[in-house]
Amino acid sequence: MTDVVPKVDTVKLTIDGIEVEAPKGALVIRVAEQMGISIPRFCDHPLLAPAGACRQCLVDIEGQRKPVASCTQPVAEGMVVHTQLTSDVAKKAQEGIMEFLLINHPLDCPVCDKGGECPLQNQAMSNGQSESRFVEHKREYPKPLPISTQVLLDRERCVLCQRCTRFSDEIAGDKFIDLMERSSNEQIGVFRGDPDSPGTDAPFNSYFSGNTIQICPVGALTSSQYRFRARPFDLVSTPNACEHCAAGCDQRADHRRGKVMRRLAGDDPAVNEEWNCDKGRFAFQYVNANDRLTTPLVRDAKTGELRTASWPEALSVAAAGLRAAKDNGGVGVLTGGRLTVEDAYAYSKFARVALGTNDIDFRARPLSAEETEFLGSHVVGHTDVTYADIEQAPAVVFVGLEPEEECPIIFLRARKTYLKRALPSFAVAPFVSRGFEKLGTTVLLTAPGAEAEVLGASEQLREALSAEGAILFVGERLGNVEGGLSAAAQLAESTGARLAWVPRRAGDRGAVEAGALPTLLPGGRPVFDPAARAELAQAWNLDAGVLPSASGRDTDAIIAAAREGRLGALVVGGVDPSDLSDPLGAEEALDKVGFVVSLELRASAVTKRADVVFPVAAAVEKTGSFVNWEGRVRPFGTVLKTQAMSDGRVLDTLGRELGVDLRVSDVAAVRTQLAGLASLPMPGADAVGTGGTVRGAAPTVAPGAVSLPASGQAILASWHHLIDNGSLQDGDGHLAGTARPAVVRISKSTASDLGVVDGDAVTVGTDRGAITLPALVTDMVDGVVWIPTNSPGSTLRRTLGVTEGALVEISNGGAAK
Repeated sequence: MTDVVPKVDTVKLTIDGIEVEAPKGALVIRVAEQMGISIPRFCDHPLLAPAGACRQCLVDIEGQRKPVASCTQPVAEGMVVHTQLTSDVAKKAQEGIMEFLLINHPLDCPVCDKGGECPLQNQAMSNGQSESRFVEHKREYPKPLPISTQVLLDRERCVLCQRCTRFSDEIAGDKFIDLMERSSNEQIGVFRGDPDSPGTDAPFNSYFSGNTIQICPVGALTSSQYRFRARPFDLVSTPNACEHCAAGCDQRADHRRGKVMRRLAGDDPAVNEEWNCDKGRFAFQYVNANDRLTTPLVRDAKTGELRTASWPEALSVAAAGLRAAKDNGGVGVLTGGRLTVEDAYAYSKFARVALGTNDIDFRARPLSAEETEFLGSHVVGHTDVTYADIEQAPAVVFVGLEPEEECPIIFLRARKTYLKRALPSFAVAPFVSRGFEKLGTTVLLTAPGAEAEVLGASEQLREALSAEGAILFVGERLGNVEGGLSAAAQLAESTGARLAWVPRRAGDRGAVEAGALPTLLPGGRPVFDPAARAELAQAWNLDAGVLPSASGRDTDAIIAAAREGRLGALVVGGVDPSDLSDPLGAEEALDKVGFVVSLELRASAVTKRADVVFPVAAAVEKTGSFVNWEGRVRPFGTVLKTQAMSDGRVLDTLGRELGVDLRVSDVAAVRTQLAGLASLPMPGADAVGTGGTVRGAAPTVAPGAVSLPASGQAILASWHHLIDNGSLQDGDGHLAGTARPAVVRISKSTASDLGVVDGDAVTVGTDRGAITLPALVTDMVDGVVWIPTNSPGSTLRRTLGVTEGALVEISNGGAAK
């Protein structure tokens, strides 16, 4: 039986003397584009609703008494259209509009950031008049006007196309900017509060504000970070993939003289369309940070201090230390979310072949044993859900995931669908976040720790997920809830819903596929399965008995063993202790373990305690791939050619010092191995294998009991803000200025018990420490308190020593400062 392709109603029309058939309802400007006819425009954008604001796209349509805007005119049967190419009327109309737009536009192209890539420049030459008749003084405004710390507005350049305001309203849902005033005074502005009431201004603090800079057809909106730093024709552009979250955004990196000047969203309709978040766009300054590591470091035996060393010396010292540790407690391997899938595979192979251990884990965050079973049964090798499925889904459910904060492109795709056809969405969360509000999400208000119970008992969720094509999104935070992932798997199976796991970091999904887990080998092969080990040993040209057969220790167990003196050494790549469930405990473990090897970009708490430090390449300095939450491979090439080596190349060289040939230094060779072992469609690989031979069973952990807070206590809820203290985004004050402020969210009842109102100080504490922040009274579960995980003023795990779901003390913090 073949699929029936739905019939599309079409009409026939003529454009510039050429008869064409087009879908009914299509816009004239879009049909002309497909014919290769370029009509000038400023306000038109294929991903925004038609506006007809600039009038530059006027065409002559037979039967119409005057030229019409082709960006708002649907095609009709028998329509005859003449563009500027065949009609003097259309040509004159476009020239007139262009002359009108240039009346007050400044002639500052030589200093404008848009100069050299400006549609106004190009179309003034192609569709404007050769001379201006305007001789009066042009309108002037003070410039630039900072509408946020990251976005600057030059009002005299604006042509009022409304692309920025339409994007902010339609796509991002952040209506912080709009047209203000009337007639010749009309301009883009933000809300300015009462001068007598400081703090009532509403700047353009949107996570997606950088997109307005990119789509602005003139130089009205510019970036504080990039302004006056380079000319477009001085830049070299290289396709790139975002290294910050699991969305997998396509990007373009523009660089000059060995430094990235800016990053722009790429055009990938299947993933991020033409958008990206501000974190992906602006957070690349870490590559040039003052604390960037450039040479190997070795701890001096006499002074106890780290000193610069040559590569041969550092490799020799590292190999000797690891060789000794293998016979004295073994070696644990911890990796972080910045790794490409090729580098994650190198760590996985290095641990098993060079170190003879399954003690490897990429989860530098709170975790559970239940999660490893879930990853083996429902994540590795699965590509069941895509961005396109969101647009077709009858309903979506989010559990343990706040999409705007933790995977912004999922948020944008869900919002697009919500605006198009009112996509029903549901969430299990402690309160209605800003992102959920913009999605029209029905939130089942739930205390942390009770998510599993809600998933098992909610008939509303069961009904929503029973519709064919419904999607259940689970975030990594659900793994911290006892029985959470088990309940999600059972609910998806019983309703037939599609299940998608969405981690927070770019390298996490690839690490699962590459086997950077204590219980899974590459391709999801269980370490306990002899056939799986034999298959992997054959692929790696090893004897079957060489690979370790016992399940390894996870991140928490590795750290505990190191802290208790039961581990000989640690190899740490890209782990920030602040991300772990107990940062101070992790640092104590680093102090007590016998030997530490660190592969890192910048100085950190790990490198401070390491015996050998190897500098490694940043994402823009190497070739590699990330695997996004869909399971889609996102390859990228080298942007900046430096001497920095990838993690894989360093590990390959270190492996040779240990007497093994890992064959993980060459990206092409690693991709071929991954394609055969992990079933990943790696670029350049001829074939894709079948993955593991055994699929693990789904977890069946029962829901845990929720701790009830006593008087003066609350259950802690938390998640990361998109823009926070992360080590790959600090160092840029412009970006940090658009971060959402850290607050303590409490219910009205809890606020009443504490005797506080909005803005008053509230203290959240444990026996480890305390955090005091302004209160924000929120419609949420009583007895729950929410604070951000790792924002300025709220370093939750380091300060309090607990994670979400824990009981904390809560009190009136005194007068707000």
